[in-house]
Amino acid sequence: MFKGLLGKKIGMTQIFDEDGVVVPITLIEAGPCYVTQVRNPEKDGYSAIQVGFSETKPKHLTGGQLGHLKRTDAPPLRYLREFRVKDTELKAGDKLTVEAFEIGDAVDVVGTSKGKGFAGAVKRHGFSGGPKTHGQSDRQRAVGSIGATSTPGRVFKGMRGPGRMGNERVSVQNLKVALVDTERNLIGIRGGVPGSKGGLVIIKEARKN
Repeated sequence: MFKGLLGKKIGMTQIFDEDGVVVPITLIEAGPCYVTQVRNPEKDGYSAIQVGFSETKPKHLTGGQLGHLKRTDAPPLRYLREFRVKDTELKAGDKLTVEAFEIGDAVDVVGTSKGKGFAGAVKRHGFSGGPKTHGQSDRQRAVGSIGATSTPGRVFKGMRGPGRMGNERVSVQNLKVALVDTERNLIGIRGGVPGSKGGLVIIKEARKN
């Protein structure tokens, strides 16, 4: 059975499990989602299903997007994402809800991390910085040496340093489902998930479970 949904991060709270232990969870408004396209190896070269989420007004979509969605019974949808599958019985127009998940399921959650703007290497990568004594005046949070001498005489690609922090696609693996509310389309994931409140997240069955 296919397990995958798009959702909107609501925020964090806590619940009590069966043993009375406090469990921190992230609430996600997941679905209802609609299957907007099914890809197959014969036509597309790979197997996948395209899923849409978040109903919106037609004026907020382009003509091409509306034409694509008209081929199904799905309403105008703001987000479209693909899930790779080996095979599926789903067809375009099918509706997906949180009923696909059960408490205790292991899932991977993908989201866009919060943007922190330009940050130094100490904050961005956890560098220890320079010495705090022995006469140094302005090297406390500096990067330090980033290259060799005359050979090769340059800085290698990928060297960690200051730069834009956050606003990246982040995947968190093997999180546990702690709550499923079918009436309100809510799913509670144990622990934190990437992104800010109101951000789009992708929930799918854990790959490494």
